[in-house]
Amino acid sequence: MSSQSTGPLAGIRVVDLCTVIMAPMAARILGDLGADVIKVEGAESDFMRDFVPKRNAGMGGITMNLHRNKRAMMLDLKSKPGHRAMLDLVATSDVFMSNMRPAALARLNLAADDLLAVQPELVYCGAVGFGSDGPYAGRAAYDDVIQSVSGMATMRSWSGDEPALVSSTIADKIAALHIVYAVLAGLVRKGATGKGDVIEVPMAEALASFNLVEHLNGHTFEPKLEPFSYQRLQTEHRRPQRSKDGWVHLLPYSTKNYFDIFVECGRPELVDDERFATVNSRVANINALYELVHEFAGAKTTAGWMEFAETNSIPCMPVNELSELEDDPHFAAVGLFEPAEHPTEGSYRVVKDPISFASDDSPTLRRHAPHVGEHTAEILAEIGWSADEIATLNV
Repeated sequence: MSSQSTGPLAGIRVVDLCTVIMAPMAARILGDLGADVIKVEGAESDFMRDFVPKRNAGMGGITMNLHRNKRAMMLDLKSKPGHRAMLDLVATSDVFMSNMRPAALARLNLAADDLLAVQPELVYCGAVGFGSDGPYAGRAAYDDVIQSVSGMATMRSWSGDEPALVSSTIADKIAALHIVYAVLAGLVRKGATGKGDVIEVPMAEALASFNLVEHLNGHTFEPKLEPFSYQRLQTEHRRPQRSKDGWVHLLPYSTKNYFDIFVECGRPELVDDERFATVNSRVANINALYELVHEFAGAKTTAGWMEFAETNSIPCMPVNELSELEDDPHFAAVGLFEPAEHPTEGSYRVVKDPISFASDDSPTLRRHAPHVGEHTAEILAEIGWSADEIATLNV
């Protein structure tokens, strides 16, 4: 494993003053793409480092996943030497990212104006819970409350349940992807104009806009048309089906898909049923249609449906346990899970970045997740600090 980057972002330096999941994930993606990502944390570090399970302090499974392809510095940003080190680092960098609240960054003299004064070409990205122009600006924000305020929690109630959360930190991860493309856009403009920029990525707005892609629907128009949401996604029957020997997700999508299943399951008369003749009539009668699919699913084994679906170009997949994805033949064939050997944590597995390039620049593991402050002296020497100056930081 080489620490040298040949990725598309090779030569780009990113300062990662980020905690929890949202912004660290975004920084990791930039690192996967070849950027030199430097994670800056204090002696108390990012509290996610304390999560178990772990073999050694500060190196839990989530940390190993979120902080690969990064170097680590430990700085006391409230001290004069620590603050000076941060400014000197920023002066050599292309991107600064943080999900600290803007008021806290201002108290540390690390607001956008402070950093652009030392690096005018800096792409400064602030990841926040809520946009700065709204009444919720500055409030504490974590994934659970963002799922609720963005409307995601109430989606479960459409099928007769109480509001509930998705079993994933989906708000953090969607916002992370917004951060990545925003930073990349800022870098493109910097390359064209030589000018830096200030970017704000609010998690609440990111998830709300994500939720509304299909669900704004008729309310796109003025005056509003009905329905508001996409009806196919509202039915309680939109879920995997029980096959003869387990679970399968059979998703006929086209008119031909449905007609092929009607005939295969001994109900050819449904081909002439007007409720199922067109995409709009099927959506209008989605409850009845999906009930039929559930009924039909029990006629074959999961493998039987997979074979029939492949022959007839019908979307169909087995229902995997999340913990068993490594056993799925497709994920195994594409190498989604990569074995690795950490110098202190031993054998572990990396979930590879899913994108690839035809060149040799595809994302790859260049650096294992670092311990707190592991590269502080190395990086300070790179940016011109003497051994005596480095010693003032007590690292």
